[in-house]
Amino acid sequence: MPMSFTIELSDADLAHFNEAIAKAKAAAVGKSDAEVTGAARQLLVNAANLTLPDFISSRLNKLDAMIAMLVDEAWALPDEDRARVKSAMAYFSESEDLIPDSIPVLGFFDDAIAIELSALDLVHELAAYDEFCNFREEQATDRGLDPANVGRADWLSVRRDELVNRMHRRRNREQGGSYGSSSGYGGSSSYVSNAWRPGPMRVR
Repeated sequence: MPMSFTIELSDADLAHFNEAIAKAKAAAVGKSDAEVTGAARQLLVNAANLTLPDFISSRLNKLDAMIAMLVDEAWALPDEDRARVKSAMAYFSESEDLIPDSIPVLGFFDDAIAIELSALDLVHELAAYDEFCNFREEQATDRGLDPANVGRADWLSVRRDELVNRMHRRRNREQGGSYGSSSGYGGSSSYVSNAWRPGPMRVR
């Protein structure tokens, strides 16, 4: 029988997590994209064969999207945006978690919270990339192609540029603000994309 639990983090709890994330970001300076994404990929690999609560598995889906945003050649984020995504993923490139991953189930709890906080920072990036992935998959289906083989054709490039520009406008409007349902992201826990993307959880 399913049971629901509400998890509320106090200001002190959030400060604790944000401090750990800030330290990880500082330690990640100078690391390559491959180092940061490789550590995040390993987290997904370690979790792949475990039965995890929906709270955790849904956040792992967001991390998968963050990885894909960096490696997706068709998306090809500008350097400034790549740096934002890479910085948001820095927590997962550190070997010392607040809760060791070796602890069954609970070991991923701190990772899930860190992913959620990172996703809030990347709310517009995730929304734009999700729309891009859906657009690519629709166009690939119309043309009888595998989405994995769709490169930056003219139609894809134009749509990608439109979405990146909109992403920048939305982010600039909300500098220093909070992210809620009015942001276009639909709430932090609503990210449930099934579109093809080159992330560890979507490659098939």
